[in-house]
Amino acid sequence: MALGPPCYVLDGDNIRHGLASDLGFCRDARRENIRRAAHVARLMNDAGLIVISALISPMHEDRIMAREIIGHERFVETYMSTSIGICAERDLKGLYAKARAGAIESFTGVSAPYEVSVNPDLNIDTANTTVAVSVTRLFAHLLDHYLIA
Repeated sequence: MALGPPCYVLDGDNIRHGLASDLGFCRDARRENIRRAAHVARLMNDAGLIVISALISPMHEDRIMAREIIGHERFVETYMSTSIGICAERDLKGLYAKARAGAIESFTGVSAPYEVSVNPDLNIDTANTTVAVSVTRLFAHLLDHYLIA
């Protein structure tokens, strides 16, 4: 059963391997990374795809910029919230330990700020829900607000 247009996950790690491979993690570089990803998402939307941008966007002003680029009618800010402690526990790459040891500079939540989403379209507390429940909530939100089944 087709539920609507095809979907693509625009993953932050993959963007950093190509499109943003020239960028670091300072505040200006993070902003540029978000700007580039937003333009790619907009182009993919224009081609008829639903794009899930799986990015850490730590600054409120950068999320506003992305919404402006993508378009208010298309942009769904989803705040996947949890504590920094749980993020570190779930970290398969060991990045939090490296950041705490000073091996990684400008690491969100450790040595770089994160501005909590004040008014997201959807807030999912991942500390208290499973991955399956989180995905179900996101999918239900999209069905209710954006897709015609």
